[in-house]
Amino acid sequence: MKKLSLAACLSVAAVSAALLASGAALAQNVAMVNGKPVPKSRVDALLTQATKQGQPKTPELEQQAKDEVVLREMFMQEAEKRGLAGSADYKVQMEFARQTILIRELFADFTKKNKTSDAEVAAEYEKFKAQASGTEYRARHILVEKEEDANALIKQLKAGAKFEDLAKKSSKDTGSAENGGDLDFANPSSYVPEFSAALTKLKKGEMTDTPVKSQFGYHIIKLEDTREAKFPPLEEVKTQIAQRLDQQKLAKFRDDIKSKAKTDYKFGG
Repeated sequence: MKKLSLAACLSVAAVSAALLASGAALAQNVAMVNGKPVPKSRVDALLTQATKQGQPKTPELEQQAKDEVVLREMFMQEAEKRGLAGSADYKVQMEFARQTILIRELFADFTKKNKTSDAEVAAEYEKFKAQASGTEYRARHILVEKEEDANALIKQLKAGAKFEDLAKKSSKDTGSAENGGDLDFANPSSYVPEFSAALTKLKKGEMTDTPVKSQFGYHIIKLEDTREAKFPPLEEVKTQIAQRLDQQKLAKFRDDIKSKAKTDYKFGG
């Protein structure tokens, strides 16, 4: 066998290197569309967005992502061939898209760097807990429009009629009427002042002797039971509190940017 000259060896090496480089480049592409490569990075980016939104990374999802980027390349090439990339409408939409993406990144960056701490969550939890402490009242009521109707119902109740039956039949508060007027346990502050004041004066099993007037009409109120307010453990509400605090921080960040900006524009509202 004849030995290759040094020049020939270098030539073979160069060809081999070119072939290897070409193979490496092809490995980074999903496909070629009309001679133009479709990079795998587009598939990776699409998969990242999908998984961020909660979709599991499966072979089916990967195939869908590949199909999508190749189709997009086909459609993009056709749009560019028709000169649509130079249209005024396209440029306006691209500017809005650029703004939207950049603003989204701004808020995402702020949230990432200002995550609510466990200490902040615990402090907020204790504040909520303090506000919710005290006595809860389980009441029933019958709501009617006229005072004389309320007085007539009170007479029936004193004569032995069942509160639940009259509530189902006569109360215009349809939400509680179906349950015999039952309002379940609640803090008195959740009711209108007139209702709350009358309710807290009752003892268990008692009802109001006279109709209680409010903005909704006339109430007949019966106190079923009382209990100390219950509050869920921190671990059960930790996520919700953190999300709420994150939202508050982001809202303040937005407001701060708005207030510091120098502009002659006056916002509506």
